[in-house]
Amino acid sequence: MRPYGDHPAGFITYTSDGRIWAIIAEDGRKLLSGDWVSAPASERAEAFAACLAYTGRYAVSGDQLVHHIEAATVENFVNTEQVRFFALQGDRLTLRTPPLSYKGVRQIFEVVWERLPAEGPLE
Repeated sequence: MRPYGDHPAGFITYTSDGRIWAIIAEDGRKLLSGDWVSAPASERAEAFAACLAYTGRYAVSGDQLVHHIEAATVENFVNTEQVRFFALQGDRLTLRTPPLSYKGVRQIFEVVWERLPAEGPLE
C-alpha cells in the first residue's frame, strides 16, 4: 500500500534544537480550479487527502524516533506522539512505523528520505 502514490514529493527537517517539520504530498496532485478558498469543497477535500504536514519536537532513543506533534494538517495528530523506527545510511534516512491499522488492514509503512545537496540562499 502506497497512500501517497509511487513517487510522492516531500521534505523532512530535523534541527539540532529538537524540532521537526515534515510534508509529504501524493504524486500527480491536481490543480485547484480557483484559490484555496474559492475552489469547490470537493477539490479542496481531494487536495487535503493527498497531502500531510506536521511539526513539533522529536526525541531519539536507540533506533526509535518519537515525533511530538504540535501542529498538523490532520488535527487528530496534534498532541500525539508518532513513533518511528529509523536507520540512517549515508544520505538516506529510512523511517518505519510500528504496525498500524490502515483501511482495516494492519500494515507497516516505510518512507525513505534522501538528503538534498547543500545550496545557497535564494537570490
